Amino acid sequence: MNFLRNRLVILGLVLSATILLYLLLPSIRHGGMEPSLDVKKMGLAAASPPPAPTINMSIRTGQLPGDPPLFFREALPIDASGRQILPRLQVVLLHGQAFSSKTWEELGTLALLATNGFQALAMDLPGFGNSPDSDALKSDQNRVDLLQRFMESLGVRTAVLLSPSMSGHYSLPFLFKHSTLLHGYIPIAPVGTRNYTPQQYQNIQTPTLIVYGALDTNLGAQSHKNLMQLPRHTVVKLEGARHACYMDKPTEFHQALLDFLSKLQ
Repeated sequence: MNFLRNRLVILGLVLSATILLYLLLPSIRHGGMEPSLDVKKMGLAAASPPPAPTINMSIRTGQLPGDPPLFFREALPIDASGRQILPRLQVVLLHGQAFSSKTWEELGTLALLATNGFQALAMDLPGFGNSPDSDALKSDQNRVDLLQRFMESLGVRTAVLLSPSMSGHYSLPFLFKHSTLLHGYIPIAPVGTRNYTPQQYQNIQTPTLIVYGALDTNLGAQSHKNLMQLPRHTVVKLEGARHACYMDKPTEFHQALLDFLSKLQ
């Protein structure tokens, strides 16, 4: 009898404990699940997409063999790991009489182009900087061939040609001979614009950014008047700037340059 009574007591205690546990279960579940939900929410926030990688740049120099050998500076867009990024466009930069490819490096133009995803190639024209002079450049065709050799040797296929002042002796003959090879043209008060007829200008379909300084009333004004005959042109007049207007107003020049290139995409 005592044994049976003890078993009934034990069963009663087990039943009471079971009922108590059942009653308390909702509060236990509530207290135990909330921290877990917070962790999941934090995990979702931490897994949001990372920002776009920053484009870095690398500048190197080189020299192409030939007559004459051509010294150049190149700025390339690279990612955070140092791997080259496929450039959006390739910008070939010539220079004026008193300058060289180093001008574009010192002005920050090479770095600006590369960090915006473009490949920049600045050449020392023959007789300037580190490129020796040559007697083999007496004609327009010789100068056209030189530019074409430069671009082909460096694998330039989507060229935008930037040409200030004296370098018009090279860029304008190239434009009128091989305009289909150019993705864009940026003349900055170049020489030689009077050597072509209105019909020759009107035949060119290359998008063109005409840049000149407001204080350049000689070559700047003259080249602006002639280049306006190109059908697909845009004009940027840099106020308060002289002949080498990109040197006087680098910030405004760089902004105009990037705006033009962005429209060529």
